[in-house]
Order: sequence, then C-alpha cells, then structure tokens
Amino acid sequence: MIVSITNDDQTTAFDISNIADEQVKQEATVIVQKVGNLQVIIEALDFASRAHRGGLEELLKGCDEAIVEAEEVETEEESSEETSD
Repeated sequence: MIVSITNDDQTTAFDISNIADEQVKQEATVIVQKVGNLQVIIEALDFASRAHRGGLEELLKGCDEAIVEAEEVETEEESSEETSD
C-alpha cells in the first residue's frame, strides 16, 4: 500500500508493504485505515449537513413573516452582546 504525505511543498511516497518491522507495518496500516474511516465520516457529515441546509431553506421559503432585514439582525446581535456582558 502506497501512502503519499505532503508537507509544505514536498510530497513523499511510502510503500507500507516494504516496511521491515512487522509492528511498525501493522501500526501504519491501522492508522491508514483510521484516516480512511474518518474521511468517509467527514464526507457523510458534509452530505448530511448540505441536505439539512437545503431542507431548512425549503422550509423557510414559506415563512415570509420570519424575514428580517440585515440591519435588524446586527442590532439584535449587538443588543444580546451588551446584555451578556
């Protein structure tokens, strides 16, 4: 299994199957699997987040009474900051 690691502007490729120390080889393989699993989770969360944002957008399209002007939002945020201090 070949792994590429990029630091700054340099990319180094490592062939994990060529590691002589079995313990190091096994640990490297486990870490690569963990990183792969985390990447899948990140992609799934991104997909779910986009789906929920789209659903919220569709839901709010019919709520004209909830629309506020940008100036009102800034004023409300400033008021809540002053209150919390």
